[in-house]
Amino acid sequence: MAQRRRPQVFANQDDLAAAAVRRWMELAAQAIAARGAFHVALSGGSTPRLLYQRLSGAEFAGKLDWSRVHIYFGDERAVPSSHVDSNYRMARETLLDNVPIPASQVHRIEADMAYIRQGAAAYAQVLHSELPRSEHGEIQFDLVMLGVGPDGHVASLFPNSCILRERERPVAAAYVAKYKVWRISITLPTVNRARHIMVLVAGPDKAEIMRRLFAESHGHPPLPLQLLEPSGEIEWYLDEAAAANLPPDVRQ
Repeated sequence: MAQRRRPQVFANQDDLAAAAVRRWMELAAQAIAARGAFHVALSGGSTPRLLYQRLSGAEFAGKLDWSRVHIYFGDERAVPSSHVDSNYRMARETLLDNVPIPASQVHRIEADMAYIRQGAAAYAQVLHSELPRSEHGEIQFDLVMLGVGPDGHVASLFPNSCILRERERPVAAAYVAKYKVWRISITLPTVNRARHIMVLVAGPDKAEIMRRLFAESHGHPPLPLQLLEPSGEIEWYLDEAAAANLPPDVRQ
């Protein structure tokens, strides 16, 4: 499958979210038509929030069969599901509470600090039980959504973390030394195996990391963002602030 590497650049976060949600709906319709269901891993962050709000709004009401959608999460912080930092809480408030998706098809990560590794293993079992298989018999998301940190992290795959070397487990617990917290995240092989990856990047604090990604050769060690080597399609959605340092020939 062809990979879409050149970033699409939009005037602002609203325009970015509008384009991304249209593509989200296209991918959902294609997956349901081809395989009977749409399996998507959501991301946290402010830019995905706008997308989720649009998905649950009047413009798209009734245009998607939510009974055929399965929701997962790319990562989660070790906080209660009601905590303000919970990715699940954000998705529930902006999307899941506002669409007719069966509760049994929302697969949240149980990231209990006292049982963090058990939580990662349990979520791996959820993926093995619920996800479809690729032509090689491996679990495969239809879509993985990602945000990007100013340090180049995606999901909870941070620079210099041992989780970057994980090749066997689809999900792992990771200690983020920068913030002195534990998180649970899907691993790089799981991300890279997805049929589609959608990366949403907004804000001036992302401009330098985008320049490094698109205009420089990879350093050593590479940033987590530079380890995205999908077998399927990857699409980059940037606002003007995030794309400010890109050379003209890189922009779409």
